[in-house]
Amino acid sequence: MTTATLTPTRPLVASAATPRVRALPVLTARRLALTVRSPRALLVPLLGPVMFAMVVAPALANTVSSPAGHARYMTFVSLATAGLLIPLNCLLFGLGVLVDRRSGAMRELLVAPIRRQSIVLGNLVAALAVTALQIAVLIGAAALRGATFVTSSRVLWFLAGGALLVVVMYSLAEVLSIRLGSPEEYTGSLPVFAIVPFFFAGSLYPITSLPHWLADAAKVLPLTHALALFRYGLTTQGGQALHNIWGMTNDTAMALLSLAVLAAYAVAALAGAVRLFTKTCTS
Repeated sequence: MTTATLTPTRPLVASAATPRVRALPVLTARRLALTVRSPRALLVPLLGPVMFAMVVAPALANTVSSPAGHARYMTFVSLATAGLLIPLNCLLFGLGVLVDRRSGAMRELLVAPIRRQSIVLGNLVAALAVTALQIAVLIGAAALRGATFVTSSRVLWFLAGGALLVVVMYSLAEVLSIRLGSPEEYTGSLPVFAIVPFFFAGSLYPITSLPHWLADAAKVLPLTHALALFRYGLTTQGGQALHNIWGMTNDTAMALLSLAVLAAYAVAALAGAVRLFTKTCTS
């Protein structure tokens, strides 16, 4: 009698790495589907900033600047509006995450074979995509209303600053959605984190117009550095905003410093959000 030797075969079970590789685009698409269920969900967060760019900014330009400086101040304020839209939009995304955690499918996601951080990163990519679309509409509306923007390779400073500010603000939104217990409490925190910094970050006037101690505090805000990069990337006068922060003469060096500050905020905020989310899910 001969004995047959069976070679053990690899079980037909999907590797845990496979769903993890594909988790990010799936989670991003899921968050986009939940957030942008209708054109209204996409347009409503944009109404305020677009109204600001098309109505308030020209009115302010007519009030505080001469006819010769109208277009320049109009551009100055229009870019500030991007600094209002990004925090508002990211924090509204966080409100959706909070609702999803309380009454959505988050529990099912937590038992799926995916890395926990993929959920945070998927939400972040969705927030980045929607915000980028809204910023493009905002810049287009401001240009139609009279703002003048330069088109050169310096636009990369604007894109990098905007992307990093989205990372900072969405990471903050993720932390708040975990720390705050209810949508009502979360909504009440929006003005503190999205609107109050807008008035101290050089949005409507240079930070040098503020008292010295307040100007020094403004230099710590990530929004201040983001707005300086916005103006450096899209206007011919952008170096002045960077000079108000750093007091140097080399525009590129100052832009790199502001970008480094934003990057440090982004890395720290995202790491904190991922760590807190993972810790909360496993506790």
